[in-house]
Amino acid sequence: APSTMLAYRRVLAASACRALPTSLSAASRCSAPSVSALALSNRGQAHRHMSSADLPYHIVVPMPALSPTMEAGTIAEWNVKEGDAFAAGDSVAEIETDKATMAFEAQDEGYVAKILVEAGSGEIPVGKPVMVTVEEEEDIAAFQDFVPPEVDAGAAGAPAPAAEEAPAAAAAPAATPSTAAPERDVPPEFALMPSARSISQSAGVDATVLEGSGKGGRVTKGDVLQALKDGVYMPPLAAKATVDAAAPAAAVAPAAAAAAPPVNVTIPPITTDSTYEDVPNSNMRKVIAKRLTESKSQVPHFYTTVQIDLDAALALRKQLATNHDVKVSVNDLVIRSAALALRDVPEVNATYDAKTNTVSTHDTVDISVAVATPTGLITPIVPRTSTLGLSEISASVKDLATRARDGKLAPEEYQGGTFCISNLGMFGIAEFSAVINPPQAAILAVGGGVKTVVPGEWIDDEEKNAAQAKRRPTVKTLMTARLSADRRVVDEATAALFLSAMNKYLAKPELLVL
Repeated sequence: APSTMLAYRRVLAASACRALPTSLSAASRCSAPSVSALALSNRGQAHRHMSSADLPYHIVVPMPALSPTMEAGTIAEWNVKEGDAFAAGDSVAEIETDKATMAFEAQDEGYVAKILVEAGSGEIPVGKPVMVTVEEEEDIAAFQDFVPPEVDAGAAGAPAPAAEEAPAAAAAPAATPSTAAPERDVPPEFALMPSARSISQSAGVDATVLEGSGKGGRVTKGDVLQALKDGVYMPPLAAKATVDAAAPAAAVAPAAAAAAPPVNVTIPPITTDSTYEDVPNSNMRKVIAKRLTESKSQVPHFYTTVQIDLDAALALRKQLATNHDVKVSVNDLVIRSAALALRDVPEVNATYDAKTNTVSTHDTVDISVAVATPTGLITPIVPRTSTLGLSEISASVKDLATRARDGKLAPEEYQGGTFCISNLGMFGIAEFSAVINPPQAAILAVGGGVKTVVPGEWIDDEEKNAAQAKRRPTVKTLMTARLSADRRVVDEATAALFLSAMNKYLAKPELLVL
């Protein structure tokens, strides 16, 4: 029977309402027998907002939190339009988060009744409504003029009608006392006791208009507090200061002020030949700037640097390409050597929890590799790096870097990691210092190989030196690696051990293929 079906649908609607996030009001989530106060306040207007009782069953979908650190996002593109149907698992929108652009998938089937936020309209806080969905296609038309609760809340705070304000406006002059200073036996600058002056300045009012109960008519702290409690009118400090400053000038030279004609000063226009364009910052770059600032200001950084001879590693790289058709980059060799060094010096393979003030050392080596993307820097993770060979590391880094630039990384592929490597050698950078990415305890900044003249080794022995007198300086390819470490986790000696172990593996690269 129709009545039975109606009752059944109401039960389903109530169950769905209880399952929705509590951050959304009941009026925004489903039809209910009550009418919102906002709808009542707007009934007299030409465009009346529909109350929940006027609307069919619907769901107001908020901006989701697609990552644990996401506070706001930008809708890069809507994959549906108003009136479209969608099924569970369909991507309804592409959302730019603080890490990457991710798909917003529907959890159930339905129809898009109203899109509340246009694509590319800027940052949207998590929880703010972005669209309205319904279960039945015939219910879509009811939401043509739908306004979300957050927008209505601003309208509800609009000024009351003039008719309601009239009594208050008429009573205002009667409640405003005279601002003339009462007679006192003390100079005006001493009219306020120090405590009364402090309170009145904090409240932003001029308390010199009050009748003081102190000696000589001075205004006390109690006078100001009682006046504030009773709602006694006191003029604002800024207005009083302006009147006091203008009064002496008007009294001293009224004739001179009237006689002096206004002077028109021509300001020449300032022109520049260059042009510029304002480009809005991406969410990713904003979050990177915020977190690096926090890291630099809160994490005690210290730096250790080593120069590593790359000639043997370059020879191995050439040999693998020529004899075995295995192509690996210098970055792959650096990642492999750092992973083995972390295995040998596990104190560096750690994270720090600032909330509990604890250090966690990890059994697995998961190295994050910094990758530059058009929207900012991201650090995809090569899991269990110490267990991978050179060819596996090379394939994994290439795949992660490609998907990072395309914005196709899953959250678990860039969140976490126990150590980070940032390599700018391919950009011609000889050396630099990197900022630690908390909660990790260290990050390695790698520069490019530079041809450097190295003098022959000096031996403090005359006979041996005579035998090696013909030894000449040599040219070597030296790479600068600088470790930025958190002093709460790693000390200088431990950092030196790590760099020494890494230097050993790159100096004897045959150890990397074992």
